[in-house]
Amino acid sequence: MQLMQDMRYALRQLRQTPTFTLTVLLTLALGIGANAAIFTLVNALLLSRLPVVDPQSLVRLGNSNDCCVNSGLSDSGEYSLFSTEMYYQLKANVPEFAELAAMEAGFSYRPVVVRREGDATGARSVMGEFVSGNYFRTFGLSPSAGRLLTDADDVQGVATVAVMSYTAWQRDFAGDPSVVGSAFYVNTKPVTVVGVAPKEFFGDRISATPPDFYLPIESMSQLANAPFVRRPEVSWLYLIGRMKPGVAIPAVEGKVGAVVRHVLAAVPAYASQEDQKLIERAHVVLTPGGGGIQAMQEEYRSQLVLLLWVAGLVLLIACANIANLLLVRGMGRRAEMSVRTALGATRGRIIRQLLTESVVLAVMGGVAGLALAYAGTRMLLALAFPDVHDMPVSAAPSIAAIGFAFVLSLATGLLFGLVPAWIAARVAPADALRTGMRMTGGGVSVLQRGLAVLQAGLSLVLLVGAGLFAQSLGKLEGADLKLDSRNRYIVHINPQAAGYATTQVEALYRVIEDRFHALPGIVKVSLATYTPMEDNNWSNGIQVEGQPDLKRGASFVKVTPEYFDSVGTKVVLGRGVTPQDTAASRTVAVVNEQFVKRFFDGRNPIGQHFGSPRSGSLGDFEIVGVVQDTAYTTVRWQNHSMYFVPMMQRPASDKDPIEGDLSLYAGAMVLETERPMNDLAKVTQATLASINPNLTIVAFQTFDKQIADQFTQDRMIAKLTALFGALALLLATIGLYGVTADGVVRRTAEIGIRMALGAERSNVIAMVMRGAMVQAVLGLAIGIPVAILCVRFVKAQLFGVTEVGAALMAGAIGTLGLAAGIAGMIPAMRAASVDPVRALRSE
Repeated sequence: MQLMQDMRYALRQLRQTPTFTLTVLLTLALGIGANAAIFTLVNALLLSRLPVVDPQSLVRLGNSNDCCVNSGLSDSGEYSLFSTEMYYQLKANVPEFAELAAMEAGFSYRPVVVRREGDATGARSVMGEFVSGNYFRTFGLSPSAGRLLTDADDVQGVATVAVMSYTAWQRDFAGDPSVVGSAFYVNTKPVTVVGVAPKEFFGDRISATPPDFYLPIESMSQLANAPFVRRPEVSWLYLIGRMKPGVAIPAVEGKVGAVVRHVLAAVPAYASQEDQKLIERAHVVLTPGGGGIQAMQEEYRSQLVLLLWVAGLVLLIACANIANLLLVRGMGRRAEMSVRTALGATRGRIIRQLLTESVVLAVMGGVAGLALAYAGTRMLLALAFPDVHDMPVSAAPSIAAIGFAFVLSLATGLLFGLVPAWIAARVAPADALRTGMRMTGGGVSVLQRGLAVLQAGLSLVLLVGAGLFAQSLGKLEGADLKLDSRNRYIVHINPQAAGYATTQVEALYRVIEDRFHALPGIVKVSLATYTPMEDNNWSNGIQVEGQPDLKRGASFVKVTPEYFDSVGTKVVLGRGVTPQDTAASRTVAVVNEQFVKRFFDGRNPIGQHFGSPRSGSLGDFEIVGVVQDTAYTTVRWQNHSMYFVPMMQRPASDKDPIEGDLSLYAGAMVLETERPMNDLAKVTQATLASINPNLTIVAFQTFDKQIADQFTQDRMIAKLTALFGALALLLATIGLYGVTADGVVRRTAEIGIRMALGAERSNVIAMVMRGAMVQAVLGLAIGIPVAILCVRFVKAQLFGVTEVGAALMAGAIGTLGLAAGIAGMIPAMRAASVDPVRALRSE
């Protein structure tokens, strides 16, 4: 009863002071909204579990996200990627798993070309995932329509079936029930869709491009022309299992490790003594699998944790601001508290009433913050995943986010309302009999000034942080990539999914080059396994002929003759790839400058040979040229050794059938044009379709856009830290203004006396400004060392920035000083306009 009475009284009091109430609500909404938005994203990406049955009992075999198809043994001995044979052996010999499912490895999913039988719209490139027959059963899922995959579907020789995702079913077929049982062509091969996955299920990992089709592992050899599926030395699967109740994890780890070692020891390619020593160290770590494959989580973890800290500092500044407002309001209500005390109210009763007002304010601010959190989360998703439409992360606050905002609001109301309530309640009843309380001293309490100093110090830290990330982004975007992206376009294609065998692609590439060269405005046409500044990397071990094996690796790209010109990479020594470098000619390679530094100590490498230590021949490739150190994958990958080989050439020592060499498939085409061509995507699709209707565009971008996409995370951090820094500065300015203005109000009589005794207006302004600037300087004394100290915690996320430069620190100090000057000038001008007679009369 008393609580309801206190709440009604609190609401009545808040209605009577609308300016105060709105200021506090806005401040709280900004602070709590920022934190709730970040928490919503953190919860969705880092803390949430897969929408499956009993995710707590799921475990993942391994704890790293290797990608995507690896041959050879692990030097560390730890395995997170498994061959098909390993999967079957683990499934059969580790009974502690109630179920053990396998899924295709990789940071994202595999593009497949899909066309429904009888559909005139043609083939489309969508995402597919190859999984084991017990995949859905392991997760305990039921279909939205039809049925899901079973073990009987994942057998060699049976008719191929697929399960469609619920999103694709609704997006592309409007939930048409006739899709179930319909015939489709996947990578030109007939497939029957037997069911639709559950509505909420988005796969075994969070991805910006979740799979549209789930296909059996054993169908991969046929559908994707993947010869490695049954090769025991090739690892390409992630494994997630459901543990039986009461099973001890360490015992299972030991058993899993023993099975892995047994399978590896039986592989003929690992018969050497060195390999056997590596096999003895093989082991597997079991990790929680309820969150699925954590590739995206690992990618964004450090940035999200940083944003949580930044948002927390903004909330701390907002709370300090609110505490100051409550202190000012509490001091203004001393007469009211005196009267209530004189009428018999206890101090505890008054504190409870004032705390109720604080909590009511905080909860209202939390509700407003949730609304801002929804908008903020949408903004975060747009910044982190631009141009993504099927991302399985909702901006709507979850139950966890709502609970987080409620607890945050309640804690804010209690913690930052308690001290002001205690101070306001400590009044003597005799104060009610006084008509005035002259304040000729400092007027403002030490606590109020301390809170203002804290806000100034924290805002400086955030301003410096924003400057650091802005500098880092500038250095990233301004880095010399050794590329020319003007009038260049990147077209990702998938000849493998279009049904081409490796023996057919050489003729296909000639047709593609001829057709595109015939288009008006096209200057250069080239094909490559992958292109600069995209999320792809192929690498292997390298040894130079005549040099000891130093176990050094290098990345490689297969290219056609016009590749270097089309991406703007210059040849600095020797020659590039030419039309004469065919499958029948001597095998050659072009290396980058870093390759020369690493393997030849800067000596002339032309004419030298190298190969893979495992190939048995170090004369596989002859170096014929050197190119600039073009940036691949990311600007942050420094000292990146690379070599480039003609598209159709294979190592001289490679005796494997050409049918199994997936490196012969081009993954991208680079087009250089005379001028910008806005319709080039349509022209490209039409040209490819004229060659083969199944040859579709997987992705089309300008080269500028592909490069810019690699800075998406850095751009997000820079924008958000700048936003939070500006918000912190605004709150600190308001807080400093509030303390200074309150001091002027309390010292009105003192100021009147000073002016009556002859003080000049300039002297009064200087006095008030001095007080404001002293608080700002004290804030700087706190903020500067803290900002310098914090650099070490964010250094790993910066590029080319290792310390706070003098210019950056001076800029942050100047910005805070300007804000403090503005905050102090307004009340200073008001103080200088005090009428001495009126001020004295009020006393």
